Amino acid sequence: MSSMSRRNRSFHAQSPLEVTEQLATNLQCGLTQAEAERRLAVHGPNRLPEEPPDPAWLRLLRQFHNPLIYVLLVAGILTAYLGHWIDAAVIFAVVIVSAVLGALQEGKAQRALAAVKSMLAQTAVVIRDGRRRQIAAEELVPGDLVFLESGMVVPADLRLVAARRLAVDEAVLTGESLPVEKDPEPVDEAAPLAERRCMAYSGTTVVRGQGLGVVVATGGDSELGRIGKLVASVSRLETPLTRRLTRFAQGAAAVIVGVSALLFAWAYWGLGQPLDEIFLAVVGIAVAAIPEGLPAIVTIILAIGGQRLAQHQAIVRRLPAVETLGSVTVICTDKTGTLTRNQLTVTSVLLPHDSVEVSGSGYEPTGAFLRDGRPRLPESVRGLVRLARASLLCNDAALHADAEGHWHGEGDPLEVALMSMALKAGLDPERERRCWPRVDLIPFEPERRWMATLNRDHHGNHVIFLKGAPEVVLAHCYSDADGQPLDMAGWGERLMREAAKGRRMIALAWKRLSSPKEALSLEDVNGGFALLGVVGLEDPPRPEAKEAIRECHEAGIRVLMITGDHPVTAQAIGQMLGLRAEAPLTGVEIERLDDAALGARIAETDVVARAAPEHKLRLVRVLQGQGHIVAMTGDGANDAPALQAADIGVAMGKRGTDAARQASAMVLADDNFATIAQAVRWGRVAYDNIKKALLFVLPTNVAQALVVAIALAAGWSLPISATQILWVNLVTAVTLAIAVAFEMPEPDVMQRPPRPPVEPLVTGAMAWRVVFIGVLICLLSYGAYGISLVRELGEDFARTAATHTLVCAEVVYLFSCRRFVASGWSLEVLRGNPALWPVIGVLALLQLAFIYAPPLQLLFRTAALDAFAWAYALAGALAAFAVVEVEKAVLRRMGRVAL
Repeated sequence: MSSMSRRNRSFHAQSPLEVTEQLATNLQCGLTQAEAERRLAVHGPNRLPEEPPDPAWLRLLRQFHNPLIYVLLVAGILTAYLGHWIDAAVIFAVVIVSAVLGALQEGKAQRALAAVKSMLAQTAVVIRDGRRRQIAAEELVPGDLVFLESGMVVPADLRLVAARRLAVDEAVLTGESLPVEKDPEPVDEAAPLAERRCMAYSGTTVVRGQGLGVVVATGGDSELGRIGKLVASVSRLETPLTRRLTRFAQGAAAVIVGVSALLFAWAYWGLGQPLDEIFLAVVGIAVAAIPEGLPAIVTIILAIGGQRLAQHQAIVRRLPAVETLGSVTVICTDKTGTLTRNQLTVTSVLLPHDSVEVSGSGYEPTGAFLRDGRPRLPESVRGLVRLARASLLCNDAALHADAEGHWHGEGDPLEVALMSMALKAGLDPERERRCWPRVDLIPFEPERRWMATLNRDHHGNHVIFLKGAPEVVLAHCYSDADGQPLDMAGWGERLMREAAKGRRMIALAWKRLSSPKEALSLEDVNGGFALLGVVGLEDPPRPEAKEAIRECHEAGIRVLMITGDHPVTAQAIGQMLGLRAEAPLTGVEIERLDDAALGARIAETDVVARAAPEHKLRLVRVLQGQGHIVAMTGDGANDAPALQAADIGVAMGKRGTDAARQASAMVLADDNFATIAQAVRWGRVAYDNIKKALLFVLPTNVAQALVVAIALAAGWSLPISATQILWVNLVTAVTLAIAVAFEMPEPDVMQRPPRPPVEPLVTGAMAWRVVFIGVLICLLSYGAYGISLVRELGEDFARTAATHTLVCAEVVYLFSCRRFVASGWSLEVLRGNPALWPVIGVLALLQLAFIYAPPLQLLFRTAALDAFAWAYALAGALAAFAVVEVEKAVLRRMGRVAL
């Protein structure tokens, strides 16, 4: 970074003259074209630095880095070496399809970075060689003089040297809902970004006025560039599901390799079997023990979960995010536009001798004026209509409804809110402006902190309306609107009470002139006003947000509100939402505290104020360091780094920037925080269904592995062939497991706390049931195999009977899997899942073809079964179901409610 860019963080504390001297530029002529080209060569184009994305082949290769994949690859190679080409082809196909699907999920960070870049302005108006010209924004360099006007996107970080009614929307950087009034005067060096009124930052939008600024930072050195660097530097975390699957794969691979090695040694040295037979049996164990269909099952469950979320306005961009939602322990959420509407609303009116609350939210002009909770007609409240008229006339905003009846404002959000209040009071803007035409205007200026209009009433008398900060307007008033002297102490107390509620306040006053005037001067505004009242405004919480937070708390999930607002405002909003807001954490504290102290401090409150993007990112990382699974919601570019770093990033669909959406794993199409509660519910259902799928699939793998292992250890022929094992693993198990993907929520899904982040995918209780049922099915299969041999029906018949018994046990066991611990002896397990019976019907047809269709008989070496084999398979399956239900009853007696 150059010396100039290193110092640019303090430009806001320097005077315009100091800045121009430091950057060697001229306020009249700007840079010369030659000097600009020289600086462009030094600083580079005004765009974010690009990181080359990983090539597709590298992303694909990374997918093979999985212990179970290694075992399957070795098994496939050995199978091919032994000449079993069909088995080898199936194994390799499963591995390749899984790898391709994984590779398609990568490259997300590059898209997030590209979205941040898209926010940069495309052109800029500058002064070079003393002439005004338009250039590509990429050609801007430090020292350039840049013009700003309403509607422009600021093309680089600017130190303002002139401003005329200039206001900039900085919500994408600070989260602040109101435009910031700009003033070239320097501010304190320690001022946070949201309070640097003499700066205009790249990517923000000019909402009104004009300005002239000196470029102090471009590209990666700008504030927007710093966010881009943060996004690029944040690595995508594994989701809880992928972490659990990795641990499961490592453990399963170790067990499979260990058992295979022991059996290999025993068969070779203990039994003296030929190597090719031993290799084939060991491959059979690997193929039997590894749930090849599990990746497909998990993908199906997550895809169905994604569809369910979409029905509730939550769009999942990465499938693992479905399960991650069910794991979340902390939701870090931006306030503006997420918990609130990002629409200022008048909520109170303080009149000289009265006060009322104002109902309604947003810009829609529906609501009532309430005193002691009871509606009052505007005309019955002394002085209310008069104040509403002043707020309408001393106002440049517009408010209108679209074809769908949604209300939209044009202009300063504060003035739009005042316009909405005037409409609630029954005033017609067109009629009022016709009866009280404006003669002149003194616009709002930051240094004055007021706006004044000169109007003429229907009698031809002239009136000045004054609107501004309460302390400034009160200083210009000598009485209230009824001619009574002002009680300044009393007004001070009233204003303090309003401030404690987190409300912004605007005072309104008027002055009747004794003679007509055609122009308004500053002297005309210097005193003599009568105070009409003070209006309190809020960016109110969404009505549904408080209920959603309550649901999250009930589900054991903590909600942390992170905002750039002042601590008092943040505290008031937090209290409205039911958050712990007594002592908000501030950005200054985040910078001062180390990770341990910050972790302790953040446990004391649910509200963080005056937060910058790097603060949000650090909070996410500190929480993750404490073992939390963190979700981050947001809508601005300032949220992108934290969205990227969080276990799951949740962006707003309507108000969200491309940067936020691209950095997130899920997008709320309705921008509704309440949607998150539903998303958590269905995320937990998805995880429950994955566990149910494991409870269903793994016993089959254990049973098959035991069948092969016992045969190898005893020196017997295999009761089930390798191709028959693949049939069970990849056809019957996957087909039946599809039904599990459609399971509905368990009754307590939102009343239990989040599962511990360190909890394994297969818990001890689950492992016991898997082994227990696996042994049962193994014994049933050996029984079918042995009885068939005793009946002298041949090897093919015996293996077919063993395989069919295993499949029948799977079908009946599926009903027990629908409930973790609850009893399966009820009609409820026969209904409530739309996929259950269709899936069983499909499997029945497949199994009949497996047994009786000549082509499949040839491929899988099967034989047609007789009635006795069918009766044994069905009776054995029902007996196994009864034993499992007895085991579940014992667990219920022990107080277990989940596995």
